[in-house]
Amino acid sequence: MGASTALVSQERGALGRMSCNPAIGGLAKGQLVREVDALGGEMGLCTDETGIQFRMLNSSKGPAVRSPRAQVDREAYNRAMVRRVLGVPGLYVLEGEVVRLLSRPAGGLDAWGLEGVELADGRVLEAEATILTTGTFLGGVLHRGPLETEGGRFGEASASRLSVELKLLGLRLGRHKTGTPPRLDRESIDFSSLEAQPGDAEPCAFSFRSPPLVLEQTPCWITRTTAATHRIVADHAELSPMFTGRIQGPGPRYCPSIEDKVVRFSDRESHQIFLEPEGASSREIYPNGISTSLPDEVQEAFLRTIPGLEEVRMLRPGYAVEYDHLQTDQLRADLSVSGIRGLYSAGQINGTSGYEEAAAQGLVAGINAVLFTRGDPPFHPERSESYVGVLVDDLCRVNPREPYRMFTSRAEHRLYLRQANADLRLSALGADFGILPRAAADRARARTARIQAAVSLLGQHRLEGKNLETWLRRPGMNLEDLRVHLPALSDLGLTAEDVLEVEAEVKYRPYLERYARERERLEELSAVPLPPDWDFQSFAALKQEARDVLSKRRPRTLAQARNLPGVTPADLSVLLVELRRG
Repeated sequence: MGASTALVSQERGALGRMSCNPAIGGLAKGQLVREVDALGGEMGLCTDETGIQFRMLNSSKGPAVRSPRAQVDREAYNRAMVRRVLGVPGLYVLEGEVVRLLSRPAGGLDAWGLEGVELADGRVLEAEATILTTGTFLGGVLHRGPLETEGGRFGEASASRLSVELKLLGLRLGRHKTGTPPRLDRESIDFSSLEAQPGDAEPCAFSFRSPPLVLEQTPCWITRTTAATHRIVADHAELSPMFTGRIQGPGPRYCPSIEDKVVRFSDRESHQIFLEPEGASSREIYPNGISTSLPDEVQEAFLRTIPGLEEVRMLRPGYAVEYDHLQTDQLRADLSVSGIRGLYSAGQINGTSGYEEAAAQGLVAGINAVLFTRGDPPFHPERSESYVGVLVDDLCRVNPREPYRMFTSRAEHRLYLRQANADLRLSALGADFGILPRAAADRARARTARIQAAVSLLGQHRLEGKNLETWLRRPGMNLEDLRVHLPALSDLGLTAEDVLEVEAEVKYRPYLERYARERERLEELSAVPLPPDWDFQSFAALKQEARDVLSKRRPRTLAQARNLPGVTPADLSVLLVELRRG
């Protein structure tokens, strides 16, 4: 966007270093990465360059819930991202630790105005806007059994003095926790008894700008914990800092540690584990599903009760990390921090988990920091436009009680917000901001024209009294079945991806139109009272988080329900349906 920018990192070579599993994307996270790519971000391109396995999750389900996921070569991804960042004109990477935020009293809505930062070595960087992307390093503490050390990641120091600075400026901080599993020696694992999980026969690139992928994909493997595993973990659970009280922050509910799984789900006989290679030729294996902070000797003991790992060698133990984050009711919709003019934040400091959520926020915060320095209106991504908009809106409305993770169920417009049409939705915006090359936006515009022309043709031509659009909505029907009745389709130059998008556009249209009418109706009924005796727990379509908060707070109207933390627009739609039934 043309702004002279300094990126301060404790280690230049750590840019793009993956703290947790060597994978990008996944359910709903894949949508975020494709949106980051459509806006001009680097994550998708870097994934395609260094990926070792590509899969489309939920491929047997509808287009709205399909999500791309890739295993990447951890070291190659790190090197590729360092190369990309260092090659950006106007971006200066400085090694150091930020210890002070240079501020002055400000008038208006903000108590302070930020003028730059000071580094630990005394250097001062003056800036009109500052973005904090501290990850798990802000006040970070590593836990492993009785061991407790300062750090934001294995072998790397934390940034503790910045926490003090934020509190001095009047900001409220919370604590979150996350964890990582031990790393295993590939050569000590018996894969012969394990189920292999290969990549897709026709891998799909993450980036709309990448050429078709041609690679020899590396498999993952699936194993499970056993009764013996659970017995060892349960017998030593009191040694975990999670249960001794040394860790105060909540961890991610949807990615619990193995000790948490064993204690909370004592009726489960086993839990699935994915053995993920850290690279095509790496000796390290990441056992996804058994993050832990138990002592080293306990980790080694329970690992050897798992099929395929009977003789395993542990290269590095797992650990938990606890860190500071901002209470997100202090965030504005442009990811600026309320009360401090010129300060923005993105990633785990905003209470989220995951590389993908952090990348999406970083893009929004970066765009808005530049717009702020220009005196231009801020960029507020809408929920109806993108998963990025859902993410940012959720963070500003709710103080996450645990690290926030994106799910397709959080997006009430998910029928429209498909991973395959992210370029159609957002490329023009990325080009207007100057982030996405104009040629990429032009390709997206041409693709939109092809798809709209195909949909128009289907609506114009009839077969047995019905237009072909209606025929395409029949179960099991696809565009190829109709080509014989509409030869003009062949003149449009549709790609295989275009064909899938035409089918999704046509099949989902009635639902999207009905949803739009429902949203209008919801606005009209916002003042309608809710029955005081409603049993919210009995509404199976509500998320459990919404059931709990509605049962506790007992809102009197839909409008009151809408303002409760944890109640999404999708939950409001469920309440509207229940009102109609009543």
